[in-house]
Amino acid sequence: MPSLALSDLIGAPVIDSTGSRAGKVREVTLAPQENSSLVVGFVVKTQQGDRLVPATALSLINHGLHITTEANDWTPYGGGEGLLLLERDLLDQQIIDVHGRKVVRVNDVDIHEESSDGHIVLKIGAVDVGARGAIRRLLKGVVPAAALHLLLEKIPPRMIPWDFVDLIEIDPARRVKLKISLARLAQLHPADIADIVEDLAPAEREAIFETLEDGVAAETLEEIDPKVQVSIMSSLDSDRAADIVEEMDPDAAADLLGDMQPDDSEKILTEMEPEERAEVTELMTFHDNTAAGRMTTDYMALPPGAKVEDAVEMLRNFEGGVESVSTIYIIGDKDKLLGSVPLAKIVLAPPGTPLMMLSTGHLTTVHPGADEKRVAELFDKYNLLTLPVIDEDGVLTGVITADDVINMLRAKL
Repeated sequence: MPSLALSDLIGAPVIDSTGSRAGKVREVTLAPQENSSLVVGFVVKTQQGDRLVPATALSLINHGLHITTEANDWTPYGGGEGLLLLERDLLDQQIIDVHGRKVVRVNDVDIHEESSDGHIVLKIGAVDVGARGAIRRLLKGVVPAAALHLLLEKIPPRMIPWDFVDLIEIDPARRVKLKISLARLAQLHPADIADIVEDLAPAEREAIFETLEDGVAAETLEEIDPKVQVSIMSSLDSDRAADIVEEMDPDAAADLLGDMQPDDSEKILTEMEPEERAEVTELMTFHDNTAAGRMTTDYMALPPGAKVEDAVEMLRNFEGGVESVSTIYIIGDKDKLLGSVPLAKIVLAPPGTPLMMLSTGHLTTVHPGADEKRVAELFDKYNLLTLPVIDEDGVLTGVITADDVINMLRAKL
């Protein structure tokens, strides 16, 4: 089917039913709530002012738009409430390319041309996010049309089908922000979503976090730069923010709330469930650059009499992060640490095997006040996946996971 670019339509002459040139195209419009791809009209600049011409009156596109009605019958354009204006609201707007896992800009719009009952029907086919659209707009009117056409044929198109694009946000200035459908976005790895979110404007970040499932939002937030984390969470309602924080690893949640303004963090804590609130509040009392400040209280521990099947059952029901499942700790009276069992040993051991029989001989631990350098040295020396934090009485107070150490070291680069 024939296609044309939005930039070719903008500024094109408009000829009415008398054969007179009545004006030129200033905008192309959609009514997204009725049909998300069908062009419904044109805003035409005339000597008498802007006029709205319905797309059903379009009969031909040939060196301009030929309209079946007279210019005197065209409706004065009064702002078009509910209309999407393609040039104003699409061109140069950012969308999320989930395939490229990045934010790209709309350089042009590809419009398909169809015939129906003697009229021309225009539908949006794709958005152009490549160099072809940018060059077409840049050189339009500067070089001859034929020469520009030859140049554009040598540039491969980079299109995102319109079916993949959804509206997500209309800001106070009525500028429409776009993205690839949230369902596709949510299927990405949280680290990829984080890369995308960091490139967006604050309002767009908020719009995405308002729609992501709590768990996905929490995992994504943990991958985002701390300053951007604070910006996002400060923009959300406290109850929504609390839902996300409750899904985060406790240590990450404590770091985030500790970076926020006290009034903002207090509002979020108030909305949290009592158990999660107590856990995070305790972690917030520790300094960030200590072992206690890096630990999480999300770990798995069983009494000394536990067996392999008890560990398997705990694994089935564990709701913490995957980083914490590599080791199950054995604790005695008053939570005193007695040993640890790697997940691999549990998987290979027959049912009925006591966990104490599988406990590793050497138990590497760290005290809460140890600095970050000491923590990093222990992980490096013993190739650890987790490091238990014990107090002066040998009580297990938390666990540091390898991903926390990686994040700590990356922040120092």
